[in-house]
Amino acid sequence: MKKIMVFGTFDIFHKGHISFLKQARKQGDYLAVVIARDETVKKVKGKYPQNNEEKRLEKVRSSFLADEVVLGSLEDKYLVIKKYQPDVICLGYDQKFFIDDLRLELDKTGLIKTEIIKLRSYHPEIYKSSKLRKH
Repeated sequence: MKKIMVFGTFDIFHKGHISFLKQARKQGDYLAVVIARDETVKKVKGKYPQNNEEKRLEKVRSSFLADEVVLGSLEDKYLVIKKYQPDVICLGYDQKFFIDDLRLELDKTGLIKTEIIKLRSYHPEIYKSSKLRKH
C-alpha cells in the first residue's frame, strides 16, 4: 500500500483544496491529511485562522477525500511524518513553510525513499483562502 501525506491549514475549504486532495489521492492508495494547529498557523502566518482547528479538521474529514485526517503536533512538526512513514509527501503549489528542511528531516528519520511532489494549482487567482477571505 502506497501512503500519501499532505499538510495544510484548509481554513476556508474550497475547490482549490478539493483539487489538491484529488491530485494527491492519485499518487497512491492511502491519503493522510495533516491539519495545521491553530498555534502553528499563528506562528507561521502571524494570525489565527478564521476557523479553528476542530472545524477545519471536520470540514476536510466530511469531504471524504482522505482516508485519515489528523491534527499536526504542537511539539514536533515532523512527528506525524515519523508516525505514518509516507511513501509520498505532496505539497501545494504555494506551500512555503517547513519545506526547506523537509528532505533533510526525511533522510534523518530513515525515510530516504519518501518522494516529495509539488502539485499544480487550481485557478489560484480565484481559489485561494486569502482571496476568498476578502469577499
